[in-house]
Amino acid sequence: MNNRKSGLVGEAQAAQWLSERGYEILERNFTCRGGELDLVARDPDGMLVFVEVKARENTRFGDPIEAITPAKVRSILTAARVYCMQHRCFSAPIRFDVIVILRGKIRHIPNAFESN
Repeated sequence: MNNRKSGLVGEAQAAQWLSERGYEILERNFTCRGGELDLVARDPDGMLVFVEVKARENTRFGDPIEAITPAKVRSILTAARVYCMQHRCFSAPIRFDVIVILRGKIRHIPNAFESN
């Protein structure tokens, strides 16, 4: 399976997993000039959550969490700012989560990084 297809499968798994836990999926694959958001969701408490999904079948290239570099965080933050501007959600509480899927097992990391 190529990287793009694997990524889409992982995002679908993550969206389903979040939905089963009471999250409302608002958007998938939001893209803008400065970056991309894999998932945008609202958690059961009403917080807006931007979710980065990393899916791998093995650790040959390291733990999937290692793929979230400072440059990747910057692009997520940029895309989140654009999303909030377009959807007028300036005052909404927000959080940045990561979902890692390794060999089909899901690990959810809430508050993986902040929007300094």
